[in-house]
This record gives sequence, C-alpha cells and structure tokens, in this order.
Amino acid sequence: MESSILEPSLLTVKAVLIIDNDGERLYAKYYDDTYPSVKEQKAFEKNVYTKTHRTDSEIAFLEGLTVVYKSNIDLYFYVIGSSHENELMLMAVLNCLFDSLSQMLRKNVEKRAVLENMEGLLLAVDEIVDGGVILESDPQQVVSRVALRGDDVPLTEQTVTQVLQSAKEQIKWSLLR
Repeated sequence: MESSILEPSLLTVKAVLIIDNDGERLYAKYYDDTYPSVKEQKAFEKNVYTKTHRTDSEIAFLEGLTVVYKSNIDLYFYVIGSSHENELMLMAVLNCLFDSLSQMLRKNVEKRAVLENMEGLLLAVDEIVDGGVILESDPQQVVSRVALRGDDVPLTEQTVTQVLQSAKEQIKWSLLR
C-alpha cells in the first residue's frame, strides 16, 4: 500500500529536447537514466517527433511520460516529465526556454540561428533547469544571467537593457560582499 504513494520530489524535468523538422536532434539534455544510451535516446526522440510533428496540440503522453511541446519555423521544442508531473510546470519551462531564446536571438528562433548561438542555448537551459530541478521560469532573468555569464559578448552587441541589467547585478553583488 505504501508503494502507491508518490514521494515528493523536486526532480520534475526528465529531458529538454530540440529537434529539427527532419526529426534530427539539435539539442538534447536528459536528467535521469530513463534512456541511458544514446541509441535509446535517439529512438525515443524519433518516436516523440513522429507522434507530435503533425499535431496542433501542446501535450502528449508517450512511453509513460508527459511531453509538452511547441514548434517554430523549422524547430520542435520539447520538455519531458514523468506521467504524474504537472503539465503546467513543464509548460512553464518550455515557454521560458522558448521566450529566452526568442529574446536572445532577436525573435529569429530557427535552426541556423540556434546553431550559431549554441553557447547561449546551453547557458539558458542550465539557468532554467539544473539536474531536472526547475530553477527559473522568467525569461528576463534567464536572458540577463546568460548575458552575465557570456562576458565575452562585446558591449556593442548587447542591448541597452542587458548592459543596464549587467550593471545592476554587479552593483548588487558588490554591495552584498
């Protein structure tokens, strides 16, 4: 009887995927060992893409997992959680990732732009989810933190908002020391 009660867990995200319109992996990060090998991961990704790329819905249940997704131009964004996971939490992660990328890429969220800015994508995902635990769902916060961590971005390529946010963060940290 005790085994039917689910233990509370912060681990809500099992994977974040970005797949192109040919069904090929552009980005994949798995947070547990549901699919331990790359071969199993790619098979799962192919199945997810096959089941979702022609539908208009935003949620699917596959292989005992909850999959929330969104498509844009030539990319499909997926956030995967367990079957008992709250879809709204997963959708918040998905929207945060998409909106963060949209701001970072100046609304040009398509395959070529994402590939050219892979470092920004990696930093954004790390700011949103860490080890399967949701850390942030506000795209503004993610974008400002990515800008701070990507210090090698020349000042001329940063927006005024990013520069001001960076200055605010530096002042805040200097006051906290």
